[in-house]
Amino acid sequence: FFKELEEGPCKFIKGTVRGGTRILYEGNVVVLGDVNPGSEIVASGNVVIMGTIRGMVHAGADGNRNAIVAALRLHPTQLRIADLIARCPETNEDAAIVPEIASVKDDIIYVEPLGK
Repeated sequence: FFKELEEGPCKFIKGTVRGGTRILYEGNVVVLGDVNPGSEIVASGNVVIMGTIRGMVHAGADGNRNAIVAALRLHPTQLRIADLIARCPETNEDAAIVPEIASVKDDIIYVEPLGK
């Protein structure tokens, strides 16, 4: 699942990332909460959100296309991995929580249920 994943520096953020907040980190970022609209997370490594993403998330900001974005709910305003950009489709936020992971395959960002 995470082949050739190298552990590196990791920043843990406890709580919700509020709108207007920008987090920049050279490494992996783990948020123990939600990422609200108007907020940004930019990491050179992976981004893992133990909540809902509603803001902008950029994993692999240094060009690492092997980076991933994982969350309990993926509803970002914009999702970036390396130099690729995607917007998630409009969905019903009242639907069941299904953890998802975004990764790059064939130069396209794919979002699929975690563990599939």
